[in-house]
Amino acid sequence: MATGNVDRIGRSSTSSPAFATSNPSVVAWKRCSFCAEPIIFKSPREFCRHLRECHCTKEGGSYVCRYGMNGVCPSLPLEGVSDRDYEDHVARDHVSIAVENVPARDSGSQSSSRTNSRSPTPSLSSEPSVVQDQHKWTVYSSKVNLPAALNDPRLAKRETDFFTKTWGESFEKGQILPSPYLPDITKHHFMKYLHRTSKRFKHHQRNLQSIAAPNSPLELPVDLFPALAARQFDKSRTELGQIPKYFLHPGFSLENPDTFNTVFPWQQIEATRHAQSSMPRPPSKLLQEKLSHYLDIVEVQIAKQISLRSEAFFHAMTSHDALQEHMTRTCAAIKHLRDKIHNLDATLVKGPLTIMRLSKSRSNAADLFNKLKLMSTVHQTQPTIQMLLSTNEFVGALDLISTTQEVLTQELAGVHSFRHLGSQLAELEKLIDKMMQADFVRYATADLNRPLSQTEKIMEEPSQCSNLRPCNEERLVAIVFGMLRQHKFNFVDVYREEACTAIKAIIKQTIIDCITATDTDTDGTGGGLADQMRNLNYPQWMELLRNVFSNLMILLTRVKATQIVMCEVVRVAAGKVHSSKSPDMASGDQTEDDTEPTIVSRSVSMECDAEDIMITDTEHTRIVASLKEMLCQVCDHSHDRCVKIMTARAKDGFLEKLSSSEFVTLSRAIERFVGDCEDICGRRSTSLRGSLQSQATRFVNRFHDERKIKLSLILDSERWKQTDVPGEFQELVDSIATTGKLCLPEKHTESEKKPSESLHVNGEKYAVVGTVLMLLKMIVEYCQCIDDIPTITSDFLQRLVELLKMFNSRSCQLVLGAGALQLVGLKTITTKNLALASRCLQLVLHYIPMVRAHFEQRLPAKQIQMLKHFDHATKDYTDHISEISKKLTVIMGGMLESLLSRWEVKAPMPSTCFRTICKQISKFHEAIADLLPDKQVQELLIKINASFKEHLKMQLIRLSVINDNGPQHGLVMADLAFYTGNMKTLPGLKDIENSMGNIWR
Repeated sequence: MATGNVDRIGRSSTSSPAFATSNPSVVAWKRCSFCAEPIIFKSPREFCRHLRECHCTKEGGSYVCRYGMNGVCPSLPLEGVSDRDYEDHVARDHVSIAVENVPARDSGSQSSSRTNSRSPTPSLSSEPSVVQDQHKWTVYSSKVNLPAALNDPRLAKRETDFFTKTWGESFEKGQILPSPYLPDITKHHFMKYLHRTSKRFKHHQRNLQSIAAPNSPLELPVDLFPALAARQFDKSRTELGQIPKYFLHPGFSLENPDTFNTVFPWQQIEATRHAQSSMPRPPSKLLQEKLSHYLDIVEVQIAKQISLRSEAFFHAMTSHDALQEHMTRTCAAIKHLRDKIHNLDATLVKGPLTIMRLSKSRSNAADLFNKLKLMSTVHQTQPTIQMLLSTNEFVGALDLISTTQEVLTQELAGVHSFRHLGSQLAELEKLIDKMMQADFVRYATADLNRPLSQTEKIMEEPSQCSNLRPCNEERLVAIVFGMLRQHKFNFVDVYREEACTAIKAIIKQTIIDCITATDTDTDGTGGGLADQMRNLNYPQWMELLRNVFSNLMILLTRVKATQIVMCEVVRVAAGKVHSSKSPDMASGDQTEDDTEPTIVSRSVSMECDAEDIMITDTEHTRIVASLKEMLCQVCDHSHDRCVKIMTARAKDGFLEKLSSSEFVTLSRAIERFVGDCEDICGRRSTSLRGSLQSQATRFVNRFHDERKIKLSLILDSERWKQTDVPGEFQELVDSIATTGKLCLPEKHTESEKKPSESLHVNGEKYAVVGTVLMLLKMIVEYCQCIDDIPTITSDFLQRLVELLKMFNSRSCQLVLGAGALQLVGLKTITTKNLALASRCLQLVLHYIPMVRAHFEQRLPAKQIQMLKHFDHATKDYTDHISEISKKLTVIMGGMLESLLSRWEVKAPMPSTCFRTICKQISKFHEAIADLLPDKQVQELLIKINASFKEHLKMQLIRLSVINDNGPQHGLVMADLAFYTGNMKTLPGLKDIENSMGNIWR
């Protein structure tokens, strides 16, 4: 009802334009005059809601308005009014009044002026006042019945609608198009909502049925509807919430002054009484009513709780007597049961318990005896460990320590007499580790540095050396087992260091022994070992090097034997007892089993029975790889020490001055040592071979330079005349033809063969000079060197090709270029010199394919392209031979042209010119017939004949002689007959008569 009043007030105050325009004052409900922040309201309803929430308190059942200065409304008593009276008060005193020029409140301050009129101000609007005329009928109280309006009797047509009456006849007939913005709503759109609410709807239906069913007398609405109980609980909480909290505090006491002043605020009451002395009721009465109201709420709640629990209370009171009777009977039954239990305990329980106690005592005594026995055994641990260590049983001692520590931790824990035994055993274990390390170092030193036995010196093959066993193998096996047991894997590094030290010592001792045996430094002024070693000649130094290699092989064999035993021990420790051979021996070289079992084989059987795996598979793999790497590193170190020996001896250029045979001997010794080391460790070492390679490079340079200089000097002094061939060169050529290998034949002690005029190669004669014979021997020496030192094949190939090209180019300069005229004092380069040079080039060209095949077999696959240098050399030699042939043809052609240019066709016949031509061609044939092969001689004569015909034809044209059977023609034919008669005896010119017809034009 109050809300309706406020709505009417809002409509009356906002809808009238006369009120809005004629009243200059501000409407009271537009803003709150006492709030800290100004709030603008849109309607009286919002203003009334604000007053109820912020400016109203409820004390008991009364409402007190606080909308005024200091929270006191001047028009409503402090005792409060009912809810209806409060609504009327707000509508009358706060909403309907108009406030003129009400200032806004600042922060922390309140408005200083407001209208204090208690009577409502008359409204200037024509609208009625709801407050003043609320019971008076106005036009606004009239109501219109919509059916009555639609059934207007004044309408002639009943079918006319209300809307057609207002908007015309065409309104009803107009077609309304559907809106494109509104979807077409069907039942399908509500299916999701119906599906979601179906469960709640069914639950609602069940609740309705339960309400419709007759309730039992004991059922309450609260029991049927939990939601109702919750609402009642919320209502009770709301009512109890009106009571201040300090009344419900457990420590509430009016004797406390603060609590008393809080409950009875006398100062505020007195101040309010003095300020508002005109109030009809004293504030003390209001306080009394408030406290009475609080008491009523508490009593009502207590009564409500009692009413809810009344049945249970009365039921408990009625059942108290029955419960008392049950208690009496229960106590009697318990007393009777206790008597029976005492009788059973005396007759049946005490005897068996005594037997069980005695059995437990006996068991404890047996356990104590076993414990004392175990303590006695543990007490004997240290003497037993010392006895095991005296026999090098490191594994047994370590196992005993581990077992004793385990017993102390598990079975003898807390025994006071053994409190220090654990730390003593730990210290003893550390001591054993140090003992094993020291024993291993002593064993390695003694084994590696023991004197070289004759048996070891006799065994030169690595396959024979692999059958040796290290000395005192049982001690080595015990030490390695102990170190593996303690996971001390550094014994590999220790042994490698000892082996390297032994290598250094044995090399030094070998050098001292060799120098002492040669007595090269008797005066004592030689300096260090390196200086004394440089005083050795080649045979002494090679003997020293062989002794070093031999002693190193013996030492490496010892290292190999020790490494094999270590690998076997590691396999046993890892539980791999089935593979009793080392990885190096598993390749199939050793087919016979050892007849005598070794220490490791006995250890294998022992470990198999014990099934004690000391290391894991990963550790086994790592240790075996370390042992193999150790052997390879020892071999590498031995190679490094040998490199130092070679470097010390090569400082004065000793190795570079070696002959080819001496260097080959050195190379073979080094290659054999490197191969033996590779058989031992299974890996190729590069340091010694690299040093040999560097020395071989210097040797190749010196070897090549010597032969290059020698060949150059011989060429410069060569007179290009045919020389006799010594027997050694013919024997060399025959050896190459017989064996098919480019190598020097062995020297025989028989009488040397006599020199021959020419060199016979596969039945063909070669007229040669001494230079080409030396070149042929050099070529064979180059090929033999690469057989002895395969690593220098590529270097020798380049040097040999360079040597071949130098001979070709230098011979071209001396013969074709006529350089020999100045060097050796030749008057002219004759056809015989040219033919001899061509034949020498043909001899070298004959052996180039053999040399190429020889190098092709020894070159690595990645260097096979270097063979193209031989192809280039072959082409150069072929071109040079062709140039010589052309030169011979040109020489004879020039001579023919010179003679024919002076020829005249006149008697006597044959003419002097033709006689001279035939004589010169015959001399040319005699000069080259013994030097060049028949085929080449024929080719040259045919070319010279063709040149003769060409020059003759030109001379006949110049002389105007034609084939007319005249006198001049007859004279020419007579000279031609003489020419053909002489030329028919030469090779290749038998049919010369048939080819002379083309000289005529």
